[in-house]
Amino acid sequence: MKVFRMFVMTGSALALTVAAAAAQSRPLVTEDPEVVGTGQMLIEAGIDRQQGVTYPASGLQGNLWRIGTFGFSFGVSPIAEIQLDGGVRDRLLITNRLADAPLAYMLTIGSNTSTSDFEDAVVGAKIRVLSETTGRPAIALKFSTRLPNAQNETGLGLDTTDFTFSALMGKTVQSVRIVGNIGFGILGDPVRGDRQNDVLLYGVSMARAIRDGVEVVAELNGRANTRSNTPPVGTESHSVMRVGSRFTRGPVRFDGALLIGVTERDPSWGVTAGFTWVFKAFSVPPQ
Repeated sequence: MKVFRMFVMTGSALALTVAAAAAQSRPLVTEDPEVVGTGQMLIEAGIDRQQGVTYPASGLQGNLWRIGTFGFSFGVSPIAEIQLDGGVRDRLLITNRLADAPLAYMLTIGSNTSTSDFEDAVVGAKIRVLSETTGRPAIALKFSTRLPNAQNETGLGLDTTDFTFSALMGKTVQSVRIVGNIGFGILGDPVRGDRQNDVLLYGVSMARAIRDGVEVVAELNGRANTRSNTPPVGTESHSVMRVGSRFTRGPVRFDGALLIGVTERDPSWGVTAGFTWVFKAFSVPPQ
């Protein structure tokens, strides 16, 4: 009975932690429906190492460093937040080049064995439409736009603008937080500017508190091509599993995870590590 009470108390602490710092839920990418809170600001940063990455549009293959990945979430009301995500530098150590790639002719990196660029920035917003209760999960809506910061001349970008929209659900049961995402993405064709590909977005994650301030986490997150024929290059199906842990100390949470690619276009494996910090940043004027 004492063990059961301990798990209930830990689960309650987890729910409070998620409510205060759930805009991105590093190291997971499945989005929690809870928002950061009015006047609160969430900052996250990290670094990734991915083995065996393929860029089908440029034909580059290699091992990728994502350096200085970042996320900012601004709580503009009790139910809404604005988000900005991206990365300071992506650096690919090239191991192979596919000569028949459709955008290979645009590369300006010559015979270099590496290439680097800024990561595409993503601007979006999340609105919680239902709070979590004993009998139902929290539900939110999220929409975002990916901007073409990375250039196709470096081989790391597509120079397209994408739009996504998702429904987010989350429920805490004792010591376990379960989150699910479902939505769609409108992805531009980097070869032809007059068409697009509509993909299904999905994600499911679990976070379990094993002691005060310590969680183990896991997820499956990706997108599925909905076309019956070959999709435009760069808009193919992707899916990645993540397994890791989070350690919370006050307003700061540290994390790390192992990444495992599911499709042949995903990295064979990778690792990620970073931190999340939530603090009171500004006051929202009363209406």
